[in-house]
Amino acid sequence: MDEGALADALTRGVIAGAGLDVFHQEPVLPDNPLLGLPNAVLTPHIAASTEQAMTRMANAAVDGVLRVLTGEPPASLVNPGVWPRRRRHKD
Repeated sequence: MDEGALADALTRGVIAGAGLDVFHQEPVLPDNPLLGLPNAVLTPHIAASTEQAMTRMANAAVDGVLRVLTGEPPASLVNPGVWPRRRRHKD
């Protein structure tokens, strides 16, 4: 993303508003043109760190572990072809 172009569009009203959680240069430099714009909401990688989001992430992790422990594939399995070939604990 071209932050300068976005700042220009926000300043001219071409875009009504923007919310960003990731930036080209991090940490954000003090001369970033987006800083201080009233129609830009900027967060330092914490946009998903609400109490609800953190609870959902924790529950998803527990659900994933429980699924694997009961022999089910994880809901978020990206490559299902590997599931049948996984290593299993032998009692």
